[in-house]
Amino acid sequence: ARFFNTIKLVLERSALLGRRRLILFTKLAAQSTWVSDKMGTVFGKESVAEPPYSVLMSREVNTPYEVRKYGERIAIEAAYGNSQDDGTPFMMLARYIGVVGKPENEGSESISMTAPVVIEREQQQVGTSISMTAPVVTSTDDGGVRKMQFILPKEYDSVSKAPKPTNPNVHVKNLPASVGVVHRFNGSFTEERSRMMATKLAQQLRDDGVEMSDDEVLGKFQFWGYNPPFTIPYFRRNEVWVPLSPRQSNHLVNSFGPEAMN
Repeated sequence: ARFFNTIKLVLERSALLGRRRLILFTKLAAQSTWVSDKMGTVFGKESVAEPPYSVLMSREVNTPYEVRKYGERIAIEAAYGNSQDDGTPFMMLARYIGVVGKPENEGSESISMTAPVVIEREQQQVGTSISMTAPVVTSTDDGGVRKMQFILPKEYDSVSKAPKPTNPNVHVKNLPASVGVVHRFNGSFTEERSRMMATKLAQQLRDDGVEMSDDEVLGKFQFWGYNPPFTIPYFRRNEVWVPLSPRQSNHLVNSFGPEAMN
């Protein structure tokens, strides 16, 4: 009896150690996955959703680009340099969706982060109403207002479905369906560099038969960023977006699209 009791005790302790090892292994595996995801993000892994789109055509030239078609989207928006808020636009928007602390929206609803983060500049003139959908790029000295947007997840398919911001400096905005041209590049974001990429894209579009001046492109383009600040600049996905008219997009697709190449 003593022998069997000893065997039983050994087996029970072995089972306990086995459970402890299993728990430890599970924790280590979870931490390993977390570390792997974070390290992947450092090296450019994209781990958040982005709005669906279709590629109408792509062109590998001196300044590569593709023509994309997006459906209607809902965004939240905040301006830079707002004296009524002590946070940056990124932090104001991040607090709205609940990335930092309690979500700052009615109902305190947590919302998933998506990409890209959109930066645009809108011309501001005293006594003049400026369209939110047609920003004009100006220098800081000319009173330009920079704005940042987060695109909300696809389940928020109307303004009424997005929870109302509790911060008056954050606004919910409807982005209509649109077709535009995108040039992708890596590296750190600066306004000067994004403007340079936009003018390079403008020159490529002119080479491809689209009538579009540098001033027109600088008045329309947006910078789109897909990675967090801790991603190594070389691995970052940056884009400049320029909306196209139906005539401009039809010209590019008919001239350089898949059917034109066959």
